[in-house]
Amino acid sequence: MKYLPIDKSLFETNRANFKAKMKSNSLAVFNSNDIYPISADSTMPFEQHRDIFYLSGVDQEESILVIFPDCPKEKHREILFLKETNEHIAVWEGEKLTKEKAFETSGIKTVYWLQDMEKIMFELMTQCDTVYINTNEHYRANVETETREDRFTKWLKNKYPAHAVAKSNPIMQRLRSVKSPVEIDLIQNACNITEKGFRRVLDFVKPGVWEFEIEAEFMHEFLRNRSKGFAYTPIIASGNNANVLHYVENNQQCKAGDLILFDVAAEYANYSSDMSRSLPVSGRFTERQKAVYKAVLRVKNEATKMLTPGTDWGAYHVQVGKLMTSELLSLGLLDKADVQNENPDWPAYKKYFMHGTSHHMGLDTHDYGILTEPMEANMVFTVEPGIYIPDEGFGIRLEDDVVIQNTGEPINLMKNIPIEIEEIESLMNS
Repeated sequence: MKYLPIDKSLFETNRANFKAKMKSNSLAVFNSNDIYPISADSTMPFEQHRDIFYLSGVDQEESILVIFPDCPKEKHREILFLKETNEHIAVWEGEKLTKEKAFETSGIKTVYWLQDMEKIMFELMTQCDTVYINTNEHYRANVETETREDRFTKWLKNKYPAHAVAKSNPIMQRLRSVKSPVEIDLIQNACNITEKGFRRVLDFVKPGVWEFEIEAEFMHEFLRNRSKGFAYTPIIASGNNANVLHYVENNQQCKAGDLILFDVAAEYANYSSDMSRSLPVSGRFTERQKAVYKAVLRVKNEATKMLTPGTDWGAYHVQVGKLMTSELLSLGLLDKADVQNENPDWPAYKKYFMHGTSHHMGLDTHDYGILTEPMEANMVFTVEPGIYIPDEGFGIRLEDDVVIQNTGEPINLMKNIPIEIEEIESLMNS
């Protein structure tokens, strides 16, 4: 891994918090992701399942975590099953976790090779009443591929049909949505790497550069700072491309007078950051671009203040909509008749600002969090309003990542990333 070692106490604490939510005499299982094929012998880069990483720190394929707090054998209350390493694997694929290294990483003392899993699981399943399976219940999930977790669940339920089944996901949704100080530091590191990439790009952008060249500048800075790359597929959208919300082709030339909308951020140690900025290709905003930019920035700043403990996610978005409506009226993009005659299910402002303002962020860019429950301190949210005007050939989105506090305004993890017009123009023209 490129990232520096993480103290195993993070994962020990996470497991303790999970155990506290489990039913008596129950067992929970978490699997690594597959390595997904492309064609022939080509595969996609491995990405660890965030749940097993959150609970163990194990960041390699073919790994299984078992948690069984009430197991009669103390040594079986936490178990890792790992792919057995050997000299051949070390030569061809690189070093894998040894049992000793797995303990250093996770704090789990009992480590078996994967070939012993079915035998050990039989013993464990005779001793427990309930088994927790790990399903993906994220509100944005749309998974068509059968995962390693899915296959394991099928095997387990088929082999042990008399056991009660519970879901680990509701527990994980709540635990992962509230970040520990160590996690916030890891997210801050990802944000700091993103800042370095953005400052590099401020020196690079000029008329005639290509969107993919800018993408390469970000990647260069991310990799040299121990990130494995982008936290999500980067959006570098010049001109009217900015009005395509998930524009990822990044294959157009940047023209004088246009704006570039960036939705680009680094990961670090599997933790995400998430940033949006808008830059003038020529180094100066036009007066119209400035007016729209300032409107988006005002909405972002006011929306940020609303992120406090107890806030309801749905009600928050209604209030942000009112802020945006006021700004769009001032810009002349809406008139009073538009607002008076609006459809309550799709308010008038949605013509120019059609996506949400905030989402949970952490190990996943759209991280775990139950949106029907009030916000809590130490949740990390994005704040990302935008205004998109195809008729004028540009769109603007501004986005920071913030940590909710017990009292006062959230802490902005991206406070050092330039966002004010004057600073941006000064840095681009220095």
